[in-house]
Amino acid sequence: MDNVLDKARAGQNALEKLVGAIPGFKGYQDKELRRDADQIQREYMATRLEQHKGILNDIANAATRGGDLGAINDVETARKRLDKVVARLRFAERGYAGFFDAVKVDAAMLARIYEFDLSLIQGVEAILTVMRGAASAPSGPGTAISSLLAEIEALDLRLNDRESMLRGVK
Repeated sequence: MDNVLDKARAGQNALEKLVGAIPGFKGYQDKELRRDADQIQREYMATRLEQHKGILNDIANAATRGGDLGAINDVETARKRLDKVVARLRFAERGYAGFFDAVKVDAAMLARIYEFDLSLIQGVEAILTVMRGAASAPSGPGTAISSLLAEIEALDLRLNDRESMLRGVK
């Protein structure tokens, strides 16, 4: 995924660029662009995961045809955990801090969050790779689903780290 923040800056119209010349406003505007770019990036990742959930349906159908009822439960567990991660990506905090909040989110913190979110793409791609592998596993989906659950859990834990960063804990 290309640098969304640079695209957002390049897409500003003349009025936005003129307003950016007002002292103090440029920093505010840059923070808003970072928040918007972060949201776009997280929406992209959530959409990628949702688009590939059909693979889980295929795995469940193959397990049903093969009489592997245990695998169906594992697939449903993976689907629920994937839905949770997708929701967390889609509705994660945008890096806003109110005037009286104890932890302020400045431009440097937003830049760290943005870079952190870029690293989450690796977790999303790892999930998709394992998911595709589970669909074509010759020995059945059992081991691959376990790997898939581990990758989903790893991404979920990374989202916990993101929340900790925004709360000033990390």
